[in-house]
Amino acid sequence: MVNGATGLYARTLTITNRCTYTVWPAVLSAAGSSPLPPTGFALLPGDSNTLSVPPAWSGRLWGRTLCSVDITGKFSCVTGDCGTSTIECAGANPAPPVTLVEFDFNGTGLTNLYYISLVEGFNLPVRVTPRDGNCSATGCSVDLNAMCPMELTVIRDGEAVACKSTCQTEPCSSSLLFKTACSGARVYAHDHGFFSCSSPHYTLTFCPTSKR
Repeated sequence: MVNGATGLYARTLTITNRCTYTVWPAVLSAAGSSPLPPTGFALLPGDSNTLSVPPAWSGRLWGRTLCSVDITGKFSCVTGDCGTSTIECAGANPAPPVTLVEFDFNGTGLTNLYYISLVEGFNLPVRVTPRDGNCSATGCSVDLNAMCPMELTVIRDGEAVACKSTCQTEPCSSSLLFKTACSGARVYAHDHGFFSCSSPHYTLTFCPTSKR
């Protein structure tokens, strides 16, 4: 499923799922920013979807996992759920723990900022790659759920599905674990981890090390 981008909306963000399971992308536009197109869709393993990005857009994206609809029609996810009971998050933030991807697209077409945030925990690996220019990719490609301390692990049906963060403003033991495994990510509020690029095109990949 691919949507083109032309003219005013010449910036694009391609979301790719290389996980062995379905991921439901979600987006939250920052206050005062033009919204991205609706992200009420599921990405099956191997699927991609390209979104048109408005000028000067900023916001966050994340992946929801283990989502389902109950007999009353309520949509919910085990990780990354935004509490709206629908597949659209409609301006709502995700419930932690969740891996966040933050973007700030400069409206003049100059430098764009992007980074991976583990400040609110981790639920799945992700990587951001600029598609043009000599710019650096960043991400957290390691499955932190497999190495998460038991007291921080979210378990569903006997399987580790997310890893909590215990320190959102200052470094602590969980941020040390996250930083050691994913050195390029921000792991607490005042941590470094910002990347910049003038490219208008970016690829966000869930489970980037998977062979799918």
